[in-house]
Amino acid sequence: MSDLALEVLERVFGYSSFVGRQREVIAAVERGEDALVLMPTGGGKSVCYQVPALLRAGTAVVVSPLISLMDDQVAALAELGVAAAALHSNLPADVAARNERAFRDGALDLVYVSPERLVGEGFLAQLERARLALFAIDEAHCVAQWGHDFRPEYLELGLLRERFAAVPRLALTATADPPTRREIVERLLLPGASVFASSFDRPNLFYRVVEREGGTAQLLAFLERSHRGVSGIVYRRTRAAVERTAEQLAAKGYAALPYHAGMDAETRALHLERFRREDGVVVVATVAFGMGIDKPDVRFVAHLDLPPTLEAYYQESGRAGRDGEPADAWLAWGLEDLVLARRWIEQADSDEARKRIERRKLDSIVGYCETTLCRRETLLRYLGESFASPCGRCDNCVEPSPAVDETENVRKALSAVYRTGQRFGSLHVVKVLRGESDERILQRGHDRLSVFGVGADVSERRWRSIFRQLVVRGLLSSDEEGYGTLQLAREATPVLRGDERVELRGERAAPAGGRRRRGRAAPVDPALMPPDERLFERLRAWRRRVAEEHGVPPYVVFHDATLRALAALKPRDEAALLAVPGIGEAKRSRYGADLLAVIAAEQVEAAESAGTS
Repeated sequence: MSDLALEVLERVFGYSSFVGRQREVIAAVERGEDALVLMPTGGGKSVCYQVPALLRAGTAVVVSPLISLMDDQVAALAELGVAAAALHSNLPADVAARNERAFRDGALDLVYVSPERLVGEGFLAQLERARLALFAIDEAHCVAQWGHDFRPEYLELGLLRERFAAVPRLALTATADPPTRREIVERLLLPGASVFASSFDRPNLFYRVVEREGGTAQLLAFLERSHRGVSGIVYRRTRAAVERTAEQLAAKGYAALPYHAGMDAETRALHLERFRREDGVVVVATVAFGMGIDKPDVRFVAHLDLPPTLEAYYQESGRAGRDGEPADAWLAWGLEDLVLARRWIEQADSDEARKRIERRKLDSIVGYCETTLCRRETLLRYLGESFASPCGRCDNCVEPSPAVDETENVRKALSAVYRTGQRFGSLHVVKVLRGESDERILQRGHDRLSVFGVGADVSERRWRSIFRQLVVRGLLSSDEEGYGTLQLAREATPVLRGDERVELRGERAAPAGGRRRRGRAAPVDPALMPPDERLFERLRAWRRRVAEEHGVPPYVVFHDATLRALAALKPRDEAALLAVPGIGEAKRSRYGADLLAVIAAEQVEAAESAGTS
């Protein structure tokens, strides 16, 4: 790779070294090669095509699935002094005409377009007349037909390799299991394309899974511990649940906004803008609030329903902590999630091959929830990566659940399912086991069964956990009609006969009081720690004013990480500003005097305050 690449990184982007496999990817593009780039969210994928775009002659064409993502990228590049523009349907006519003219004239380093626009014959004709540096296909996993974010328009992007064979192509994604990777290469690139896979590990994320008991009440308890006043995302399965949860959070003083496809476009756009531009906004959303969320300071992602696949969970939870600071991935789920998901699969208008894949993917996410192993190890293994556990940054590592011999209770549970006729769900069977009479039990004579009350010494919560684990392990099955009826599986027979013993995940000890241990990113230079918190807040206030003046989200001006470095180093001149990560020549020139003035003013006030105390 040429020395010019590092010079561009320092001068334009304000960073002194490449991270991960960025250097290798850029070198391959400089040689004109195709490549598949797999990097975690926040891992620096955009640098892999933005730096080559400034090195190679011509314009880089970036295919992006969402308008909001295009606009954020263009705004961020404009702050760096890079000639970039987007072409999409939301642009005012005069802006669209100006951007198209700049592209035709070769005045742009990068142009962002949707897959739908790119494959249109009109735009393809423009591409054939243009000088092209490279194609970058972002969110490339959208090409996978059985993936979690499938976009049919991505299938057409394979035409690039026929019509523009001499132009290098990069396919980039933050999430793809091995089959999806193969599909990306087959459909978008060439079999000989290089694959650059960085670790998918997000060391700053703390993973936790809990049994859902009350839903929103648990979420509120989680938020109250450490997340009041910060930005976050809460995912719900249905629109009604989104509205209900947003109202409940708002009633408790959170700046909570709903977001789903059933809302009018204007309201959705308003809520998205508030989330992007304001601090402390919590969006409660369906998966309609998906790709293209470029906000770096999301401190938590919470799921109150089971995600459909482990890939989807990785992608959605990965929207937390893009800045590398500690963040939480919190998931609450219950047996009813599993029953509903299986019902959807069986009732879908899909062929048996697709249903098999969907069952496998469902088994993977359920296995992640029920595992007693390190969650990070489980997640990364699914994505094709090995990891040496324990990670120390998930609930199973910090608060391990013991394996318990539950053979006798399992036999009681299976017997109760059998003796109630295999026609009831876990709620009813648990009441029978605990000897709790209600009208339904009395009407059916279940209070006279031999199993009535045999499990009175076991808590309702523990019985629910046992039944959930038995379904996951295949000893019980739920009906395909989705009513939650439990039935004995063939595998239950040797357990009932006493021929097999069963160990299950035991109760987890309650976490110690106070804040739990938080994971962090890779070690930070001690010279940058700790920041002056008062100066940091003053810099944030300045950034907020500048962002409002420019009409961009605050993180487009500077990330929190850059402000924290400024608040720690307190540079005294513009030359020293260039030593701060995230400040290149353009931002030094544009904001240097203002930053130095804010730092100086805070130091004067601090000195005066110290003198009067």
